[in-house]
Amino acid sequence: MKALWAIATREFRSFFRIPLGWVAVSLYLFLAGLIFAERILISGEPSSLRYFFGVSGFLLLPVVPAVSMRLFSEELKSGTIEPLMTSPVGDASIVLGKFLGAAMFLVAMVLPTLAYPAILMAVSDPRPDPGPIFAGYLSLALLGLVYLAVGTLASALTSNQTLAFLGTFLFLLLYTLVTSDIVGLPPWAARWAAELSLGPRLVDFAKGVIDSSHVVFLLSLASFFLLLAYVAVQTRRWR
Repeated sequence: MKALWAIATREFRSFFRIPLGWVAVSLYLFLAGLIFAERILISGEPSSLRYFFGVSGFLLLPVVPAVSMRLFSEELKSGTIEPLMTSPVGDASIVLGKFLGAAMFLVAMVLPTLAYPAILMAVSDPRPDPGPIFAGYLSLALLGLVYLAVGTLASALTSNQTLAFLGTFLFLLLYTLVTSDIVGLPPWAARWAAELSLGPRLVDFAKGVIDSSHVVFLLSLASFFLLLAYVAVQTRRWR
């Protein structure tokens, strides 16, 4: 556990020492602020962050791959992964430590958006219901973990950061599109697509509905990709 936390804190701090970390934060906050200003403050619709949380998947889509692409790829390319791989630290601690460090960075990136509900609470009458806001941020956290787990796997598979970014981005984009567009699919395929779809789950969260099945599904999906990342790292150790 001590080694895992050491890796996580090192990874977290490293994001603030490179331009990429600040670019990712700036891009996310720019997109989030644009949506908040145009669709929530100016639109004249009832004060709610439902739309913001409803499109959270697309907000994170270009950002998380940029964050995750360097987790393993950078060290694989430079060769600095070798001392870590030959150390007594287990592969699970390496994968989880890097994943946790990146997850902490995502939390730090999203924290400034807490100003949005604070603004709505201050200027809106009636004030927005805090329930959907809490559920929305929960969905944002869970979705970020899923995206980050996919990115961790992609980064563990290649020493090329560009390939890791594109692999994560394209996979997440295709996953979102394929599971959301079920028109014309055979019944069995439509059923599977509906079960695997992220969209309806995000909509429920944005409405303030915290369904335990949604939480379990997203955590299981993140765990599945982390398990694959662990297998990829373990395979490299024995090459």
